[in-house]
Amino acid sequence: MLEIKLHDGPARQGKYQTTETPNILQSSQELMVPDEPMPYDVPREMAEWSVKNTLDHAGKGDVSQMAVIHGSKYPDLRLKCATALEELGYRLFMVANTEDLLRKPQDLLKIISSLRENMSPNSALFFPFVELNFIPLLVYLGVDLFTDASADFYAHIGVITTPHSNYNLQKYPLYDLNPEELKEYNRNSLDFVLREVRAHIKNGTLRNLVEERCCSSPEAMSALRILDRDYEGFVDSYTPLY
Repeated sequence: MLEIKLHDGPARQGKYQTTETPNILQSSQELMVPDEPMPYDVPREMAEWSVKNTLDHAGKGDVSQMAVIHGSKYPDLRLKCATALEELGYRLFMVANTEDLLRKPQDLLKIISSLRENMSPNSALFFPFVELNFIPLLVYLGVDLFTDASADFYAHIGVITTPHSNYNLQKYPLYDLNPEELKEYNRNSLDFVLREVRAHIKNGTLRNLVEERCCSSPEAMSALRILDRDYEGFVDSYTPLY
């Protein structure tokens, strides 16, 4: 269960077990309850089958583990899955199909805002494999936990990650790093971004960071513009009045 200590808009700073959030969820910390994976763009009947089987598996699982929110591209199925998992007692959730969502800003906002508005505030959302420049926006939307798998993957293919962009070191020889050094650099970049996000939440300035980082990602900038245009109520509901 996530203990919330502070809000900055929909963004939450708190603690999950011994980890200050937003932060990295180490894969060794949690085991994932069995689920029924399903691609993103599928007919509704297939998405419903995935949700049903995921819930059946979860009903036999350990509620201290991480459950997966399925439903493919259908926001109502995502919410149905999340609500049923919460009723079973789960409080840590991985959002499925995150790579597809990050390429579809409209869908990302529909699904994440719906989850955050209707789920328990003490339920933690986990996003696997994201670009560093997308993390401030995701935190602003209410995502709590991430993974360092992307840092290791990019190191494996010779790509250095920074808060603003990624660079293939063969094309942009910024540093002469071996694979282990590159992995450490990428992990440190991720750690910096999350520390930066937490510091901005504490100071009530996360929105400034979101605007700065979204400028380096067309998808993130599109999502921010849609958020401001269509989800004012979602953001304002977490904004204190003075």
